[in-house]
Amino acid sequence: MKKEYDFSKAAQGKFCRPLKELEIPVYLDNKVKEFFLRRAGNKKNGLEDVVNKVLRKEIELIKAMEKSS
Repeated sequence: MKKEYDFSKAAQGKFCRPLKELEIPVYLDNKVKEFFLRRAGNKKNGLEDVVNKVLRKEIELIKAMEKSS
């Protein structure tokens, strides 16, 4: 290692990504994944599309239940 480094031309945050752009991986159980892969294959959609559609419906149900209670 050098005794000193020159950071005078460095750019702060050059490799930093905002958190809102960060994709968080979601891991499914094997049986759940197999089920949705079969559903995706039948409808010619990707796994991500099918799982997102189901989760959106679940969000709607939860919101409806919260309003009614």
